[in-house]
Amino acid sequence: MVTVPIRYRHWRYVWIPIAAATMWFGTLLAMLIVWLASGRPRYPSQDGSIAYISDVGADILKPLFIVGCAITAVGFFLSLVVERYLRHSGRLIPSMRRRERVLSMLAVAGSFIGGCGLILLSIFDTRRHSSAHRAFLLVFIVGVALSAIFTIIEYWWISKDFVNERSLKVAYIAKAIIATLLIALAIAFAITLFRAVNVGAVIEWVIAFGFTFYLLTFYYDLRQSKNIQKGELTSLTMQNRHGSQPNQMSEVI
Repeated sequence: MVTVPIRYRHWRYVWIPIAAATMWFGTLLAMLIVWLASGRPRYPSQDGSIAYISDVGADILKPLFIVGCAITAVGFFLSLVVERYLRHSGRLIPSMRRRERVLSMLAVAGSFIGGCGLILLSIFDTRRHSSAHRAFLLVFIVGVALSAIFTIIEYWWISKDFVNERSLKVAYIAKAIIATLLIALAIAFAITLFRAVNVGAVIEWVIAFGFTFYLLTFYYDLRQSKNIQKGELTSLTMQNRHGSQPNQMSEVI
């Protein structure tokens, strides 16, 4: 039986967010190139002069859109599941309190809901199922937004126990910046969707490509397990390393 050196073991799972981000970016890029190369055609479901992603995805590229959304959704969900597992198994800095574990599980739930919305909006396209498509688009946006918020708060709480662990601070600040920008753009998208359709289309493409960067932040998170043995970063070992003891009463919070 071949034993994988510890310095390479993190590659068992860090490829997940990379694959999801690559598939998502590649799908969007292919759809955009096809629309531009075809002379910017006006699709049956299209209102303005600039096609929405859903307009392109409802036409001949629908199979690509479905596959791209499905792989992205599964990859996003698995990235959070693996992060939760690594933190629980002592290969990432552990959650010291119940509230952080609850936030982690809520983030996973949000990613699952958002992922389901992404898959379903690609299946129920805007051309044939306009109302259902918009409903699932809302599910996707809300699910991802909630997942991001819970993840950022979780990381922030963990970093308060380990102020010297720079990786945690980098992780939640990067996520907070990207998520804040995307949520702000999502609000602008909702406003322009009915008032300025061309502006809304541009914003939608920007949000979609920007989601790639959020997915890639999980590569940074999972890579922190490099050269870390299972059980090496338990609550007890981290307390001894940092010479701190969390408030015992906070365990019930």
